[in-house]
Amino acid sequence: MRPAPTPGSYPVRFGTAELLQDADRPNAWMISVDGVAQSHVNLDDPLDLEFDYIRRIADVVDCLGEGPLDALHVGGAACTLPRYLAAARPRSRQLVFDADGELVALVREQLGLKGLKVRVGDGREGVSGRYDASADLVIVDAFERGILAGGLATVEFTNEIARVLRPAGTYIANVSDGPNLPFLRRFLATLADSFPYLAILAEPGVLRGRRFGNIVVAASRVELPVADLTRRAASSAYPARCVAGEDLRDLQGKAKPITDAEALPSPVPPKDVFGIF
Repeated sequence: MRPAPTPGSYPVRFGTAELLQDADRPNAWMISVDGVAQSHVNLDDPLDLEFDYIRRIADVVDCLGEGPLDALHVGGAACTLPRYLAAARPRSRQLVFDADGELVALVREQLGLKGLKVRVGDGREGVSGRYDASADLVIVDAFERGILAGGLATVEFTNEIARVLRPAGTYIANVSDGPNLPFLRRFLATLADSFPYLAILAEPGVLRGRRFGNIVVAASRVELPVADLTRRAASSAYPARCVAGEDLRDLQGKAKPITDAEALPSPVPPKDVFGIF
């Protein structure tokens, strides 16, 4: 039997990780790095998702039909989503890329990674090394100190994701933005060259530019389950909006795609957002 995790602070590649026990659920744990919340996992119930944006990503996954999926994850931390997918869709084949080897070792030791394949290294290089049309799902959720690396938001990397996905595959990305959503607009323009169907999920206040927050972006070469996503988002404990079609194209406007020559990172979150303290 695995020993109980040990709460405390641990040095990792990108700062200091803190492992905290959930006050309400005895076998649920939070990992933060330099005060930025990275993951929450319930070891007794991997289907229990604490972070709202993770629930929105799971909503997209849940609407992709039935059966196992071949999935790539760029960014792992405590592997909340890979654990969820393994429980929700048994026999799924998954590979997780995470650049922080010390954090991966911490998670493996303290929280376990049984049944999950996690490879330490650059996620973009990892995706580029995969075969054509080999994945049903690619999820990018890779932040360092609350910022999505610019190299993960470019046309060139998006083209690689499109190459690796099967024709009916789905790309899901977690991004963050603030007033007027300038980064999101450019990210949508970046995806539009490779994927004709896009949808976003976020809290209404974030979409109205009232506050900084997470936005989940889904992209595919086939139609996305927008009606189902809209219902799920609206009925959530913390309701969100789903935007697609003409409304999303209006939001994108005349924004220009992001390229490797620019490699624009997502904006720095304000203090106290994402658990910064």
